[in-house]
Amino acid sequence: MNTRYVLATVFAVQVVCAVFFVSEILIDVLGLPIAPISWTVHEAIEVGAALGLILGVVISGWALIRARARSAKAEEALRVAQSAFRDMLDERFVQWSLTPAEQDVALFAIKGFSTADIAQLRNVSEGTVKAQTAAIYRKAGVSGRTQLLALFIDELVDNEDQPSVA
Repeated sequence: MNTRYVLATVFAVQVVCAVFFVSEILIDVLGLPIAPISWTVHEAIEVGAALGLILGVVISGWALIRARARSAKAEEALRVAQSAFRDMLDERFVQWSLTPAEQDVALFAIKGFSTADIAQLRNVSEGTVKAQTAAIYRKAGVSGRTQLLALFIDELVDNEDQPSVA
C-alpha cells in the first residue's frame, strides 16, 4: 500500500478523533443540549477515537523514522558526490598542469566568484587574477569561464546524445 495513502488515512482518522474530543468538551463547557446517546455507545466512540489517536502517533513516528533515514541517505549521497566532484577537479587540474595558485583561482572561478572577489580573497591584484584565469583557460583549452564550467558539467551529466563542449 502506498505510504502517502496510509498517512492521509491516519491523518483523516486523527482529525475525526480530535473533532470528537473537542466537540465533547465544547458541549460540556457551553452546556449545549444534545440528544442523549447510550453510555455504551459513548464509551465505544471514545475508545475508537483514542485508538485512532494512538494509531496516528505510531504511524507518524514510523513516518518520521523513515524520513530521517531517507534524509541521512541523501546527505551521504551528497557527500559522496561532493567528494567525487572534488576528485574530478583535482584530476583535471593535474592534467592541465595548473600551479597551486591557478588551482585556487580556477576553483573560485568555478564556484562563481568574480575576478574582484578572487583577487580580494587571495590578496592579489585583479590583473594577477586575470592573468591566471587566462593561463587556466589556455591550459584547459577553453575560451572562458562558461566553457570551463561546462567541461565539468559535461562529466557530471551523462549526455551521450549531445557533443561535449571544449
